[in-house]
Amino acid sequence: MDYMEGGKLFRRSSNWKMNKGKIFKLAKGFRGRAKNCIRIARERVEKALQYSYRDRHNKKRDMRSLWVERINSGTRLHGVNYGKFMHGLMKENIQLNRKVLSELSMHEPYSFKALVDVSAHHFQGTGLSKRRV
Repeated sequence: MDYMEGGKLFRRSSNWKMNKGKIFKLAKGFRGRAKNCIRIARERVEKALQYSYRDRHNKKRDMRSLWVERINSGTRLHGVNYGKFMHGLMKENIQLNRKVLSELSMHEPYSFKALVDVSAHHFQGTGLSKRRV
């Protein structure tokens, strides 16, 4: 499906040869003419699919930063910062990912405190000992 814009020829991929019913089905919930007129609906649906593709990939980044924030807040309750905690876990060869550590910090505070104590073992003699809260 080709179209002209500004004197240039653009080619669309063949998957955009959708029928009207499929376009209007995807445009359900849009406002104004974006749900009624096929040309505007096609443009809005195409843009919505671009947004959904982008956000599916950004979701992974956002979740990782959320997990890091939760772990950091959990470790600071025990007087250790995130970097020291993760370094201590690495030195102890404890291979828990950030998602699991985040869940532990929220739902299993005693188990998480045990992990903090294990990781704190590596920097107690360096003047970076944890403070008691």
